Amino acid sequence: MLAAMPDSAPSPLSVGGPSPRDGGDACPGTLRLHRADDGALARVRVPGGVLSADRADALLAVAGRFGDGELHLTSRGNVQLRGLDAECGGGPAELLGAAGLLPSAAHERARNIVASPLAGLDGSPSVGGWLSELDGLVCGSADAAALSGRFLFALDSGRGDVDALGADVTLIAEGDGCLLRVGAADEVFRLRAADGPRAALLAAEAFLRAARDSGAWRVKDLPDDVRAALVRAIGAAAGPAVHHPRPAAPKVPVPGLVTAPDHSTTATVTATAPVTVTVTAITVGVPLGRLAPAQWRLLTETARRYGNELRLTPWRGVIVPGPFGPSELSDHSGSSGHSGPASEALDTLAAAGLITGPDSPWTGVGACIGHPGCAKSLSDVRAEAGAAVGPVGRLPVYWSGCERRCGHPHGEWIDVVVTPDGHRISHVRGEHRDPRAAVRDNPAELAAAVAAARA
Repeated sequence: MLAAMPDSAPSPLSVGGPSPRDGGDACPGTLRLHRADDGALARVRVPGGVLSADRADALLAVAGRFGDGELHLTSRGNVQLRGLDAECGGGPAELLGAAGLLPSAAHERARNIVASPLAGLDGSPSVGGWLSELDGLVCGSADAAALSGRFLFALDSGRGDVDALGADVTLIAEGDGCLLRVGAADEVFRLRAADGPRAALLAAEAFLRAARDSGAWRVKDLPDDVRAALVRAIGAAAGPAVHHPRPAAPKVPVPGLVTAPDHSTTATVTATAPVTVTVTAITVGVPLGRLAPAQWRLLTETARRYGNELRLTPWRGVIVPGPFGPSELSDHSGSSGHSGPASEALDTLAAAGLITGPDSPWTGVGACIGHPGCAKSLSDVRAEAGAAVGPVGRLPVYWSGCERRCGHPHGEWIDVVVTPDGHRISHVRGEHRDPRAAVRDNPAELAAAVAAARA
């Protein structure tokens, strides 16, 4: 097991004195709201994206009572409530706290944990035990309250999905043990599975000591020598290092039916002839991550009818675990040709405007909030993304209203950024950016350029 980092650890891990980060982390939460052009914004941390139906109801109630009624999914599987009244005071936090969504006021912005959303459903092991334990450890650590709202934990079931997101501390299931990754380092440390959550917390606390003089919010922001010293110190306490490069791109759940492990190890069925399988979950995408009240209620009602749980994904999707029972499948295009309760649920969700199959033109399309919600945005990129929706592309596309690119994906994608001179289109692969086109004031040309880049 990873031992606690000693106070006498070599510099820079044991540097004392006040932190230059004491100026404050501006990342919003439920107690510290962000002032946006469309009203105040609250970001509700949902560790692992896991919500009971009752807690989902509570979120909708807060959005309807204090905000614009809609729920916005983030790239960390959290929920944003927008358009909050400036006079709402502590009302939202009071309701969320009563629902169990705010277990520690001191740690509410530190509870950033993503988890493999299909864990335990598609043949990969469950990470639910890790999730509960790590969340409890974070909330029980006085030091962890100093983690910024940007710091991220990831719990990967071995699929390589959330390991690809560039978290600060990642646990990866491997056989009867696990691997611990710090930042984007290719060297990971092998641990007993039972020791994983404690090791993740201790690594985060070690980061805080390393960051005291650097002003870093995340592991990647540390100076190279400080980051290397941090990884060495963690490794010395954790155990042997193993070469395990981080995946270049996440394995995103495909909208559709998730089947029992003995029939499929993928997120969606690919049968070419009728076959009866057990459906363990359904997964849907949410266009631009924006859920109207009726859509949220429908998802919650579906969850309550089956497994009583929703899993929000870091790719702005929602998984409803079952079991849904047997289903006869004859193709892999959404719910067409399928029969059974899961297929009927997918048909209902599709009619409500959600993405239920890989052939939807909205598959892989994302955008920041844009104008008029954000003062820094130079354009209404959500409207532009909708106007440019066309055939499904090989690569995802993300539209940003300014150079900040809030909420952009990881791995490989087509980057559309609004600049004072028009829209700049680039092909992004990790840290590499390949400019493709620049389009000025021509919607048809812009749509064509984006479609060509995605293909």
